[in-house]
Amino acid sequence: MKQQTIAKKVELVGIGLHKGVPVKMVLEPLDANCGIYFYRNDVGASIPLKPESVVDTTMATVIAKDGHKVSTIEHLLSAIHAYGIDNLKITLDNEEVPIMDGSSIGYCMLLEEAGIIKQEATKKILKIKAPIEVKDGDKFVRFEPNESCVFDFSIHFSHPAIGMQQYKFNFSTKNYKEEIARARTFGFLGEVQYLRSIGLALGGSLENAIVLDESSILNKDGLRYKEEFVRHKILDAIGDMALLGIPLLGAYVSYAGSHKLNHLLTKKLFENSNAYEILESEESQKVYEYALQNV
Repeated sequence: MKQQTIAKKVELVGIGLHKGVPVKMVLEPLDANCGIYFYRNDVGASIPLKPESVVDTTMATVIAKDGHKVSTIEHLLSAIHAYGIDNLKITLDNEEVPIMDGSSIGYCMLLEEAGIIKQEATKKILKIKAPIEVKDGDKFVRFEPNESCVFDFSIHFSHPAIGMQQYKFNFSTKNYKEEIARARTFGFLGEVQYLRSIGLALGGSLENAIVLDESSILNKDGLRYKEEFVRHKILDAIGDMALLGIPLLGAYVSYAGSHKLNHLLTKKLFENSNAYEILESEESQKVYEYALQNV
């Protein structure tokens, strides 16, 4: 398998979920082995995509360098990772990625508009060799060895519209677009006042999130998937795993995982070199390619 980038520059303008201000985003192709990075053109700051760049995981994944932040990156990165893009420059004129409709389908459409092209360099793959886990009470996120790429997520909320949900996603671009990409972020009406008091959710609305009161879903059109809540958790997890900077061959398993636990898992993995190996040869790429084609 070869590294990939987009065929042409594309851009859009949207609103940030938490700051509620307009932001222009531009995606541009990069040469092989350049990786993915964010560029804040309003402050002239480049922020690399790696676990060490994460500075906050309270309500979204936030990265920064020299005090300059980019927030709510997980939905965009989820789509970028799902489309197998290795090299990309993401330029913003403010600190938050546009929320679009609260899912990643808009980013999928943008990437398809840009087109995907293969590059000469071989794609590197991170293969999980041994289980590694991060826990917080009964909540956990874990990597396990697996011959394919799998995201297996469970959640439990006392709210009658959610309850216990579990979904196992076999990773491929086609499956992602059909099963995951349209799942929206969600929140509870009772939390909105508090979030806005601390400067969050200022751009949130029924147009870009599923909103629940004490007993029901407030969105008139209802849900897009039966298990939309847990599917969105998988969408977030894929975006957070993009911070590894390399495609994953293995299983991600979670109960009630969060941006914080995802970040701690990526850090812990790289601190335990015996838990993974990097596949770089042409022959080893066939393992990953076969895994994606046979899910």
